[in-house]
Amino acid sequence: MSTYFEQTDTLFSITDRYPETIAVFVSNGFPQMENPEQREKFGKMITFDVALQLKKQNPDTFIDLLEEVISGERGGIDATLAKAAAKDENGLNVVGLLPCPVRIPLLEKYNTFYAEYLENGGTPVNTELKAASVGVDWVSKNLEGVTDPKDLPDLFISAGFDLFFDKEKIGKFRDQGVFEDLVKRTVENPLFAGRGFEDPEGIYSIIATVPAVFLVNTKELNGRPTPKSWKDLLDPMWEHSVSLPVGDFDLFNAILLNMHKHYGDEGIRALGRSMIQSMHPSQMVKSDRLTQNRPAITIMPYFFTKMTKSGGPMEAIWPEDGAIVSPVFMLAKKERKAELQPLVDFFSSYEVGDTMANLGLFPSLHGEVKNPLESGVPMMWLGWDSIRGGDLTAEIARLMDLFDDEYKNE
Repeated sequence: MSTYFEQTDTLFSITDRYPETIAVFVSNGFPQMENPEQREKFGKMITFDVALQLKKQNPDTFIDLLEEVISGERGGIDATLAKAAAKDENGLNVVGLLPCPVRIPLLEKYNTFYAEYLENGGTPVNTELKAASVGVDWVSKNLEGVTDPKDLPDLFISAGFDLFFDKEKIGKFRDQGVFEDLVKRTVENPLFAGRGFEDPEGIYSIIATVPAVFLVNTKELNGRPTPKSWKDLLDPMWEHSVSLPVGDFDLFNAILLNMHKHYGDEGIRALGRSMIQSMHPSQMVKSDRLTQNRPAITIMPYFFTKMTKSGGPMEAIWPEDGAIVSPVFMLAKKERKAELQPLVDFFSSYEVGDTMANLGLFPSLHGEVKNPLESGVPMMWLGWDSIRGGDLTAEIARLMDLFDDEYKNE
């Protein structure tokens, strides 16, 4: 049950009252809601409950996503985010997506920081930090048609490879020397020591990571051994047995790129054959309660494995060949580095890193943060050589086609 709308309301009615929900619908299976004409025509014909039945989406999960966005916009947190200087031509512009589990506490810390920052004479800031559930398309669309670096936001924060390395969007400005890594590091975090997360070219900053792990429903193994690695998932025994976070583009793109790096095109095809359905992580932790199409394995951010009931059939597995990680990148414009430095210092601070790591289980790269993982725990990440070795956006699209062909043909 929603605080803001009835499940029998039409999609158009919901989006008309709460425009901030449009991006959530678009990013979660309703692309027609993006176009105003289609949104009115299609949205007036179908109610929320019927739409989710047709898409086989979990209503409780979807309501949670919508309410998170609505409450963030209407509940006072976002309303206080540097609105005094909104659209000020001389103000700094900060844009990004924050992981859903830690967004509200991070915004509260940001508001406290910002009040003191202004008192100390800081440059006013126009801030838009939305929930990751809104989808990276929200940021991407703000960049369409931008040819002059001056029209770019001054600071970006988001997970995902596609947005930051798209040669038609932000990526094309990298080679022009527009950005610089402004994070001041004094010591390397023990968890990340020697793993090569720091950009050797000094352009991109990584402040945290989102690890993908397995959640195994032991009741659905049916005699099959518990998978211990990503390689195990490529075995034909797991066809039609795995739930994958396809809708979480940041994490799923990281999975595609890493699986291809280690197992080639056939690894992507096998992954496509393994998929039984796509779920949001908050739905995945309840997958043992489904009446049909129960996955034996769900791939999800590490955070959500902590939401499972103790003593139940769901067992979290950290892959032996490493949790695939999606970095949370921060990208700062070099020409405004002096003004941006206090903001960069805040977002790369111990306070933010500790919130990421110990409240959200998104391991932090801050040197002094005690991450809730052993220092030698295996991780699988793409690496800078692979990132800069080609056109990541084109490669993601190709791999998605390979994956889709196998999934749809099964």
